[in-house]
Amino acid sequence: MIPSILGFGLVGAACLAFMEKVSPVPPSHVLLLFLGMTAAPHVPMLVALMLATTLGSTLGSMIWYAGGNWLGPDRANDFVKRFGKYVFLKHATYQKLTHAYRRNNFRASLIAQLVPVARTYLALEAGVLRLSFVPFALATICGAFLWNAAFLVGGYLMRDGDHDPVTIGFRIVAIVVLAEIVFLLALRHSTRGTADSHPSGETHPRP
Repeated sequence: MIPSILGFGLVGAACLAFMEKVSPVPPSHVLLLFLGMTAAPHVPMLVALMLATTLGSTLGSMIWYAGGNWLGPDRANDFVKRFGKYVFLKHATYQKLTHAYRRNNFRASLIAQLVPVARTYLALEAGVLRLSFVPFALATICGAFLWNAAFLVGGYLMRDGDHDPVTIGFRIVAIVVLAEIVFLLALRHSTRGTADSHPSGETHPRP
């Protein structure tokens, strides 16, 4: 299926990046490495792939943003409870992402694009919170470009080398998983800090 879509050139690459962002399959790092190894014969094409996949990834995030905006807080929470497990999004993870997002919207949008799971689903919460669209879109574009470029360049550098692609691929996957674990631990620490600073039952006067 992927080779057939790639037959459409940069449009096909953008479509693959869009599909990866809307659903968790195929994993983005695997897809991007594959594109870097097989679809970029020279540097200008590599740069074009970076731009095309960034466009596709950003449009995919906009779908989640629009969905969150339409659902609203209560329905989005119920949606994740019922269907999150089918797209590898645990309700507890969604709640942690929500708490973290309320602290720094732009930075969270940017950093989320560099972390698996978060890079796909944090846009849903951005829509739920009805964040300003332009800052969210700019942060998403920047983060998606950094993520896509890193793996595309990695694949490009492996295409003609004597390196074992499978071994390097496993190493990259291990790094990605480690990054996700660190991110989730940071979320846990962040939410605990928020809970400690706002004890149950404590109220704060409005400014």
